[in-house]
Amino acid sequence: MLLKVLKVLIWLATLSVLTVTVLPLSGSREWWVRMWDFPRAHIFVISVSLALIAALLLRTQSIVIVLILVVCAAYQGRMILPYTPLASVEIEMSTRTNKPAISFLAANVLMQNREYERLIALIEEDFPDVLFLMETNAQWVQALESTLASYKTVVTHPLENHYGVVFATNIEVIDAQIVFLAEDNTPTLLAEMRGADGAGFHFIGLHPRPPVPGNDTEERDAQIRRAATLTKHSDLPVIAMGDFNDVAWSWTAKRFKHHGNFLDPRVGRGMLSSFDANHPVLKFPIDQLYLTQGINLISFQRKRNIGSDHFPMEAVVSISGDKGS
Repeated sequence: MLLKVLKVLIWLATLSVLTVTVLPLSGSREWWVRMWDFPRAHIFVISVSLALIAALLLRTQSIVIVLILVVCAAYQGRMILPYTPLASVEIEMSTRTNKPAISFLAANVLMQNREYERLIALIEEDFPDVLFLMETNAQWVQALESTLASYKTVVTHPLENHYGVVFATNIEVIDAQIVFLAEDNTPTLLAEMRGADGAGFHFIGLHPRPPVPGNDTEERDAQIRRAATLTKHSDLPVIAMGDFNDVAWSWTAKRFKHHGNFLDPRVGRGMLSSFDANHPVLKFPIDQLYLTQGINLISFQRKRNIGSDHFPMEAVVSISGDKGS
């Protein structure tokens, strides 16, 4: 009797794994479908663990179950493999460069987070050349007023809906503006900048909406796609950062890379998960950094917790030339 119950439970779990593996293949933009893009590493671990349990407990009765789980694990593993040290890197680190280094700090501060001093301490400690903050409302802008005064160029767009942004830099700015690339009123920061040696580049700061109840992904996907194409025909190299609310291995991220000719520093190095900063298991790489040719990557790292549900992400680069160089 116990064996029959176990078999039923294992079958139900196996069918659940199969369902959440197959659902994203439908191409649907429904939030409850696209959310399964996120936990692919978790599904992989569950698939392997469940296959071992089935083989040990059910023995010869487990052949079909194990086969289904092995196929699911193989597919999920294939999706996340590029974001492990087992893959070849897309971007080599530049340890030596005769170009000036430029540091970037991007952080989703969590609008209701009131531990302003933790972010302020991080900014004052590292004093990044370019600062891009997300989920900044009027209270956050006010709390950061004295810190932002240290920057030559500051663009603020506070909102009370978790999609406000702040952009600040001491790099020469040719143009910096807030644009809306989708119909969901989420702002994108676009800037053309010039380093100390005169090398120009574009910066894109993104924070589209996540796939959650009430938010399907049409607008998020459109915003990410349009951001990629905005600077596609520019001769200047491009840096894109922000909370994409999308994992690095999703088809949306792959399309973004393709349309913008971007490279991902996570490929071949590891996931470097940025969310959820407060959860020990459910962690995903959704705060992204993408670079085009013409930019040397010196470092890319996750910074310490600032009281948000996201870790801040820091990148240090140098501008080596045009996209084609």
